[in-house]
Amino acid sequence: MSLLDSIDSPSGLRGLGESELQRVADEIRAFLLESVSATGGHFASSLGVVELTVALHYVFDTPNDRLVWDVGHQSYPHKILTGRKAGMASVRKVGGMAGFPTREESPYDAFGGGHAGTSISAAVGMALAMRDRDTRAVAIIGDGALSAGMAYEALNHAGSCKALPLTIILNDNGMSISPAVGGLNDHLQSLTGRWQDKQSSLFEALGLVYIGPIDGHDIPTLLAVLRDAKTRIRPHVIHVVTQKGRGYEPAELDPVAYHGPSPFSLSDGLIASTGGKRTYSQVFGQWLCESAAKDDRIFGITPAMREGSCLVEFEQQYPDRYIDVGIAEQHAVTVAAGLAAEGMRPVVAIYSTFLQRGYDQLIHDVALQELPVLFAVDRAGIAGGDGATHLGAFDIAALRCVPNMVVMTPSDEHECYLMLNTALAYPGPCAVRYPRAKTGSEIIGHTNETLPFGKGIVRRSAGEHGEQRVAFLAFGPLLSVAMEAAQEIDATIVDMRFAKPLDEDLLMTVARAHDLIVTIEEGTVTGGAGAACAEHIAAEGLAVPVLRLGLPDEFIRHGDRSRLLELNGLDVAGVLETVRAFTGRHFDLLDAV
Repeated sequence: MSLLDSIDSPSGLRGLGESELQRVADEIRAFLLESVSATGGHFASSLGVVELTVALHYVFDTPNDRLVWDVGHQSYPHKILTGRKAGMASVRKVGGMAGFPTREESPYDAFGGGHAGTSISAAVGMALAMRDRDTRAVAIIGDGALSAGMAYEALNHAGSCKALPLTIILNDNGMSISPAVGGLNDHLQSLTGRWQDKQSSLFEALGLVYIGPIDGHDIPTLLAVLRDAKTRIRPHVIHVVTQKGRGYEPAELDPVAYHGPSPFSLSDGLIASTGGKRTYSQVFGQWLCESAAKDDRIFGITPAMREGSCLVEFEQQYPDRYIDVGIAEQHAVTVAAGLAAEGMRPVVAIYSTFLQRGYDQLIHDVALQELPVLFAVDRAGIAGGDGATHLGAFDIAALRCVPNMVVMTPSDEHECYLMLNTALAYPGPCAVRYPRAKTGSEIIGHTNETLPFGKGIVRRSAGEHGEQRVAFLAFGPLLSVAMEAAQEIDATIVDMRFAKPLDEDLLMTVARAHDLIVTIEEGTVTGGAGAACAEHIAAEGLAVPVLRLGLPDEFIRHGDRSRLLELNGLDVAGVLETVRAFTGRHFDLLDAV
């Protein structure tokens, strides 16, 4: 029997001798290799913190001592040691274990985390609440999360608290998803190889004791340093240097590819293909490169998501116009505003869930000044395996209330390309939102064609027998679902294209000619595009009912996107069932259905 199989909680780990801990670490790493190669998931970051995780749970009295894992990419070894080893087979699947720490899953997950830079703030709050208890808060921040502005705010506060049971572990692997960038990373790299205590001007200037750097794979050294940390009253930073992908050569050589891979072959490291069709992100990447070739004012900006937003080729072709600000979404938005103020045409490639972090800057620095910043809003809608922390449901509701903003919702890859053209030509701020999904197989040739501004288009008219009773108004890729459902009930289909400004003339023309309007969007129905349609129809005094289909007023958990759409009634069968139920409850519309 392996040592790992005998551990069902950290108390079991603490019952082992120190000489047995490296064996536990080796068994965790071997289990990670077998498990994640079969399921996919956050891999390289977790491999890098195995020894650190073992040492933390061995020294600290978890869960009484609180461990706060930043981002959560690093948390798989933590989950394994806290009684969830068997659950790893279900990670990121519907009904299975989350890919990030989450309070509802385990008492050992002291604080949920999927966005970067939150751990120190949360740990400061916990430590302030626990000053009169014999317990400690420990923030483990890594994978580039220290580039987040919020982390500096937290460090500044922590440094002013001269007596606080707070330990900050800086897990320095030189990476976020891509290689870490910025002056802080350069500073940390200059410290590597030297042991220092009270010698780092950056942390000491903030009032924090600095310890390190130390080898994050040397368990005896980790134990000694962490035991010392337990005796310290003053908040302190322990700089731990680790290797992302440790113990699996393909991941060591290419930690970017193995950050969050699909299932892969352990023997040769070959990552499973996700299919031949292109993604919306790839369409965006193609568009950006082709547009930049025609317009030297175009800059591409990313907050540390080069690969996810498909900016690798753009960086290679236009390195002087590629800007990676690190995990600093607020800064990314205002840098774009500064570029636009000087006549450039910045394009901010950003996930919907991360745009939330730059919302004030979007309002204050971009929209208020009517600056021409293009937001390519990726991962809009259901987040798949990343789950609730990355849910992109709120961008339409958040953006449509902002003056001067334009919001477009492409229904396929060709529409996405044309909408990006339209946004680039517009003299103010625009957002083009698209999901984490495959498109068709069409390769789009470069074109400067744009769409009629603020105008939707009728994709299907109901039959000739006067049964124009139901009209679907679609916003985005769920147009294809609406089209198939419309065939069943002979409904009209409108591709609205713009969530803001609405095509109010088309909306009212359709509303007056139909007995039921059904809006459909991959976003929250609370304040979303469907709500905008209902508001305008009501304001015009028209009594036609509006059935709003979209994501419910709740956080959608992790799982396959198509399955989650089905569970939320946004597949063809679900749409038809909802429409039929609505008409049956309210009036007899569809006699033939």
